[in-house]
Amino acid sequence: MRIAYQGEQGAYSEAAALRFNPSADPLPRPSFDDVFKAVAEGEATHGILPIENTIGGSIHRNYDLLLEHELPIVAEVKQPIVHHLIVRDGTRLEDVRKVYSHPQGLAQCERFLRTLDGVEMAPTYDTAGSAKMIKEQDLEGCAAIASERAAEVFGLTILRSGVQDFADNCTRFLIVSRDPAPLGTPDKTTIVFTVSNGPGALFKALSVFALRDDLAKLESRPIPDKPFE
Repeated sequence: MRIAYQGEQGAYSEAAALRFNPSADPLPRPSFDDVFKAVAEGEATHGILPIENTIGGSIHRNYDLLLEHELPIVAEVKQPIVHHLIVRDGTRLEDVRKVYSHPQGLAQCERFLRTLDGVEMAPTYDTAGSAKMIKEQDLEGCAAIASERAAEVFGLTILRSGVQDFADNCTRFLIVSRDPAPLGTPDKTTIVFTVSNGPGALFKALSVFALRDDLAKLESRPIPDKPFE
C-alpha cells in the first residue's frame, strides 16, 4: 500500500499514514491537490488528508477538494499531535526572532507563541517543511513548530517540547482511494447536499435523523456562485 500525503518527511500526515497501516509506503507530495492527483493517476493506492483538529477546527480546503475529486472515503484515523519548537543546534530561546510552521501548527500553539515577545510568526506550506527550510537554508534566529520526527529527519534540536495549547491535541484524517470500501465494512457515511434558502429548510433535511443514527458532524460551506445562500 502506497499512501500519498501532503508535506515532507516528518509531517504529521506521514505519521497518520503509518498509524493507518504501519507497513505502508508513504509518498510525500507538495500540496493536497497533488495527493488527489497521485491517487487518481495510480501513483498511490491511497491518499490521506487532515480534515479536523481539536484545537484549530476544520480544514476547509480539504472539504472542498473532496467535492472536486471523485475519490471515495474508505477510512479515517485519529493522530495525536505533539508540537515542538525546533531550532539549529546552539540556538537559545532568546535568539529566536521568527517561527515558521503551517498555519494550523501556529494556531495550535498560539498561547505559547504569545509568550515570545517580538517574535514574527511565518506561515509555510508544512510543519516538517519548515524544519527542512531552517536546516537547508541554515537560518539563524529562526525556529519551526513541527514534530519530533521532523527534528530527527533534519538534524535539528528540540528547544521546547509539547508547546501545543492543549495536551490532548488530535487531528482526524480521512483516507481516500480509487476503490470504495468493501461491502460489510462498518461505515461512517459522509453526505453532501444543498437545501433551498427558506425558513425551516435545514431543519426538514436533518429531522430524518431524529429517530435514526446520530450525526457526528455538520459543516456548512459557501456556494461560490450563490453568495450567502
